[in-house]
Amino acid sequence: MANKLPLTLACWNYDRTRALADGSVAPDGIDLNYLDLPVEETFFRMLRYKEFDLAELSFSSYCVSLMKDPQPFIAIPIFPSRFFRHSSIFVSNKSGIKEPKDLIGKKIATPEYQMTAPVWIRGILQDEYGVPVDSVEYHTGGEEEPNRDEKIKLDLPPNIKIKPIAPGKILSHMLADGELDAMHTARSPSTYLTRPGTVSRLFENYQEVELAYYRKTKIFPIMHTIAIRREVYEKNPWIARSLYKAFAESQRRTYEDMGITAAFKTMLPWLNAHVEAARRDLGHDWWPYGFGPNRHVIDTFLRYHHEQGLSKRRLTPEECFAPETMEAFKI
Repeated sequence: MANKLPLTLACWNYDRTRALADGSVAPDGIDLNYLDLPVEETFFRMLRYKEFDLAELSFSSYCVSLMKDPQPFIAIPIFPSRFFRHSSIFVSNKSGIKEPKDLIGKKIATPEYQMTAPVWIRGILQDEYGVPVDSVEYHTGGEEEPNRDEKIKLDLPPNIKIKPIAPGKILSHMLADGELDAMHTARSPSTYLTRPGTVSRLFENYQEVELAYYRKTKIFPIMHTIAIRREVYEKNPWIARSLYKAFAESQRRTYEDMGITAAFKTMLPWLNAHVEAARRDLGHDWWPYGFGPNRHVIDTFLRYHHEQGLSKRRLTPEECFAPETMEAFKI
């Protein structure tokens, strides 16, 4: 048997990637070493030190990396994380914020300006609710630990107002105390649960609001992609398609598992109702991989990324992914 190419992938433990992690799905020609790491650790280690051959990566961070010369990574159109983000806007109950337009002129906490979740939040607030990106002041730092920095050095236009919080300060506490008015985040702030009555969601009926947003836009926001170190890809361009096929097969098995009703494989008592609702509202392939089904989502995100000063020019969806993954053979 020919030797397989050993590659290390850093990715969280998702149901849709579990077959890759346990080896029941193997990419053609690749001996995959799957490191199950939380996303913050994976992003930090890949963006700062390029430690892995392949890694789950923030889609925004990946797009920032495309502005570099040389470009350190190339992605495949696999999206292990998607998330409707209306539920991720939190407000201090001392702020007086009751509706989106009340955010204008306020102090907004965000762990890192370039994070994918806040990019989507800022874009949605501007497009859907008339809250311009430059109408607020952003305060960056650790959400639950002090002294967090942006993982990537940013060069933003002067109309974007950003201030790092003081050393030793923590965003979730500042929000609860009323020092900051609102928060755009990926993780719910701990004080939403530990200090009831101090922090609320802007959209408490977020599921209803997010479904209406999807029906209007057909956008299920993409958070993460799979990035390959460019030097690894350039030596072995065939790995892009091989990895794409394996991720897609692993996801297919998860869809299949979710359709089994004899016994649930997931500890959700009404899993079948949830699956039926997802199929009804978002379609049978409600978490699509691949370029074609996601082009409009990617293009919207790239517009937000440029409008928010994170990319110096508006990227096109086609230049974001390995060309080998953009089309497949037909019989």
